Amino acid sequence: MSSSRVLVLNSGSSSVKYQLLDMRDSSRLAVGLVERIGEETSRLKHTPLTTGASREWTGPIADHEAALKAVADELAKDGLGLDSAELAAIGHRVVHGGKSFTEPTVIDDTVLAEIERLIPVAPLHNPANLTGIRTAQALRPDLPQVAVFDTAFHTTMPESAARYAIDVKTADEHRIRRYGFHGTSHAYVSRATAKLLGKAPEEVNVIVLHLGNGASASAVRGGRCVETSMGLTPLEGLVMGTRSGDMDPAVIFHLMRVGKMSTDEIDTLLNKKSGLIGLCGDNDMREIRRRVDAGDEQAQLAFDIYIHRLKKYIGAYYAVLGRVDAIAFTAGVGENAAPVREAAVAGLEELGLGVDGELNAIRSDEPRLISPAHARVAVAVVPTDEELEIATQTYALVAPDALVEKSN
Repeated sequence: MSSSRVLVLNSGSSSVKYQLLDMRDSSRLAVGLVERIGEETSRLKHTPLTTGASREWTGPIADHEAALKAVADELAKDGLGLDSAELAAIGHRVVHGGKSFTEPTVIDDTVLAEIERLIPVAPLHNPANLTGIRTAQALRPDLPQVAVFDTAFHTTMPESAARYAIDVKTADEHRIRRYGFHGTSHAYVSRATAKLLGKAPEEVNVIVLHLGNGASASAVRGGRCVETSMGLTPLEGLVMGTRSGDMDPAVIFHLMRVGKMSTDEIDTLLNKKSGLIGLCGDNDMREIRRRVDAGDEQAQLAFDIYIHRLKKYIGAYYAVLGRVDAIAFTAGVGENAAPVREAAVAGLEELGLGVDGELNAIRSDEPRLISPAHARVAVAVVPTDEELEIATQTYALVAPDALVEKSN
């Protein structure tokens, strides 16, 4: 197949993020964002990386169809239009694939129906993903559309890790199990960490810490996920920007019975008003650290709770893996917040963990080790690249021969 470009679409409820990549060298040709879809003040920012000159405008964009048409128009201005014969496929991020989808999948009516069937366990994400897919299909019905699922990387978890300890019949009837999320990031970072160590993914055990406004951890043994912190939904696990993470489920019953809160009110509390913002009023780690440095006790407590949960997961996943070759920090907080990385491994020297202060303070967009020389366990900072991962998986599916030629 001579076509070498892949358009990656990440459709949210009121936004579309996109990147156009040339898979001959994995270079980006254009990136952009449409936000506030459905409002009078919708905004589109488009950057053609061949020139680097961004274009931005605001105005009403009624729906996702109008948004993608606007994206197509911007790409066409740079000679990168969706009608180009160079475009091999469109890759879509789909948040929830359940147990059905364990790998990237060419989208057809059956796939669409299954993504729709999973809406009850991903009500905030799958509907928007579906809208983006259907709109792209209407624009280029002749082009392969590929779904890359956040949950797919975690489908290798054993049942002992994926099952909740509730009645099996009830769990199966309602598809209640641990699915995990951020899978494209965990897949990319675990492989990139192995490369940084000069080893094949099959030779390395890695704990990946994806720390952004949403945060998740994974234990990856030989390139396969064996445990992850998020569960049925992205609410379980680490303390996040606005999400509570792990919590006694009886708190919900207490809030309903004693606090007289509705299901929707509790949902909003745990997903949007908890985590760091619930603890100290801020969910930006930069601001929290500024407040900590200024002696703010509430910010200090929020930071300590965040780190305490992180340490618990590092220790737990160390035990699950048995042998750990590396811990990799990634995403916005993981890549940029040196105090978080330092605090997360402080006191874990007996496990072979530690950071070098000077290395940890260096800011870089490149994968790098921050552990002391000759450390038993490597500690790394590995910038994630979910769009490249989606494009790579998409292209491998629609043009496998091209990738074989490239590797040769």
